Parts: sequence; structure tokens; C-alpha cells
Amino acid sequence: MDPNSEQPQRIIAAASQALASMHAGEDTSAVERMTAFAADRGREEATELMLMLFRECSAMVATLGSGGTAPVKMQVYDDDGKEVPIDEADPPVRTAVRTLLAEVHGDTEAAKDQIEIALANAAPAEMAMVMMQALRWTIKLAAECTSRDLPVADWITEALS
Repeated sequence: MDPNSEQPQRIIAAASQALASMHAGEDTSAVERMTAFAADRGREEATELMLMLFRECSAMVATLGSGGTAPVKMQVYDDDGKEVPIDEADPPVRTAVRTLLAEVHGDTEAAKDQIEIALANAAPAEMAMVMMQALRWTIKLAAECTSRDLPVADWITEALS
């Protein structure tokens, strides 16, 4: 995909707005922005938006793993802040974890399959949870990379500033 074409710019703009909202503590607004984008642009661009977030998360995980002093550990928490095994997490969270792990292992096709299955079968509230997870991870990974003076995509840095 050409990064200068209109489609990626729309996707980056939507992701940036959602990240900025989430970073400001406006979770509902962040999800509304992403779901509105999906409704307006269609399933293919919605898939690309989600994949772009997971791809960026994957890149930051790789950067942290190779440039960091501590290994990267994936953790899933319940509503009370307690860590839960991935297999016991809610289905949308498992989808998000599977998608990220596929990206981390370089299997973009499997990551895309996870998103497409979720878009086809998940209830809107479940899809919103997958979107929120992708946004949260992006914010947390960007903060960790920044704290270690590791690179973060410019559009993410700008959205979070």
C-alpha cells in the first residue's frame, strides 16, 4: 500500500484521532471514531485500520525486545486489574492477543484473518473491545519505547502529544 495515497492517509488520520481521544481519557469517543470510520469506509478499510494499529504494536514490541533491557511480556487484566491467563480472557481480548501475536511473528495474513473473523462475527460491543485493546496497547507501547529513547512512528508520537 502506497503510504502517500489517500486511503492510508485516511486510515492514519482516523487512528490518530482515536489514539488522541483514548490518551485524553475519552475512551467512548475513541471507539466512536473508529466505529464511525468503519461504518463510513467499509469493512476492508476497517480491517486495514485495525491491522495498522496491531502492526505498529508489533513493531514496538520488536523494538523493545531488541533494544530494551527487559523482555516484553504480554499480560491481560480483568476489570478489577487482576492478571488473567489469555485463555480465560474475554473473546475480544483473545482476538486482540492472537492478532498481535500473529503480527509479532510476521504472519500478517493470520492477523488479518483474526480481524476479519471478528468483524464478521463479533457483536458491535465485542468489536469495540478489540479496538480499545489495540489503542491501549499502542499507547502503552509508545510510552515504553519513548521512556527508553526507542523509535515510535511519527504519527503515533504526534497523536499522543
